[in-house]
Amino acid sequence: MNDSSTLHGAYEISADPARIDAARVHHWLSTDAYWALGRSRAKQDAAIAGSLNFGAYDVSSGEQVAYARVVTDRATFAWLCDVYVSPAARGGGLGTALVDAVRAYLEPFGLRRVLLATADAHGLYEKAGFKALDAPEDWMALTSQ
Repeated sequence: MNDSSTLHGAYEISADPARIDAARVHHWLSTDAYWALGRSRAKQDAAIAGSLNFGAYDVSSGEQVAYARVVTDRATFAWLCDVYVSPAARGGGLGTALVDAVRAYLEPFGLRRVLLATADAHGLYEKAGFKALDAPEDWMALTSQ
């Protein structure tokens, strides 16, 4: 994926940050995504500003129907997060296509590792080549509650 690609002629996936509908993304994540419920608009806008952002757009209307965000140093590591497909666009492979497009975009960077966390979409990410950690006991996290 360079700047954009088309899925079955119905959706266009783009890494153009100017196309992101930040208000829509915030609404989706803060009201319907278990990992981001209640996230403030300011926090979401800061996350968007500090990340690579990917949108999927309905070709006929131009409306954004999906989103993904990547935090990366563009050299060794990336974290794929905030992957969301609007309910009306689910079930047709758009989520898998979005994750595949993200992988293709990141490929030229030669990253050693791309991580993500999911409670309920393991099958979707396995289709894109992700797998469980080989040695989860080696990983630690610093979190705030």
